[in-house]
Amino acid sequence: MYWYQKDVETIEAKPVKDTGEQKVVFYGSSSFTLWSNLEELFPNYNVVNLAFGGSTLAACAWFFKRIVPQHQPQAIFLYAGDNDISDGRTPEEVVLFFLQLLAEIRQLLGNIPVCYIAIKLSPTRKHLKGSIEFANNCIKSYVNDNPDNLHFLDLYTSMLDAKGKIKKDLYQPDGLHLSVKGYALWYKEIEKKLLTML
Repeated sequence: MYWYQKDVETIEAKPVKDTGEQKVVFYGSSSFTLWSNLEELFPNYNVVNLAFGGSTLAACAWFFKRIVPQHQPQAIFLYAGDNDISDGRTPEEVVLFFLQLLAEIRQLLGNIPVCYIAIKLSPTRKHLKGSIEFANNCIKSYVNDNPDNLHFLDLYTSMLDAKGKIKKDLYQPDGLHLSVKGYALWYKEIEKKLLTML
């Protein structure tokens, strides 16, 4: 985990802001990190982006205590997992990392609403489709069995067309990171989900 140290130290130093609105933390990998206007998009909430680029679910669990609790959020959105699978981790390991992270959240922040965003199927990682779908389905099943302030947002399906093919215009030319259109879709779906969480 040492290669994340500089990014984590930068995020640790982020000032805690209190606007009087409900605080929502976004925590995870570069899909959040690169969302440059994320903190301004939801004016009715105090949004804090604590993601760090390249992070895995394993890294999110490892660094959670250092990064998130000081902000005392009322809700958390999580996006991570595809980097774990790309690094050679199995879907089962991804599920275990998710459960470890969830245990950290419950221990340090109590029973606040938590929403896990499904791992996306990007063009450069379409060869990992089976592993991604298996991890998503396992986490979704866990959420369905434990629905108390736990949510699953299926953006995986939203980013496919009617034939199950990847909508390539939702991605940048690198075939991995989201385009402006991709973020517009995420914003629309997350905004709807927020209304059911808080």
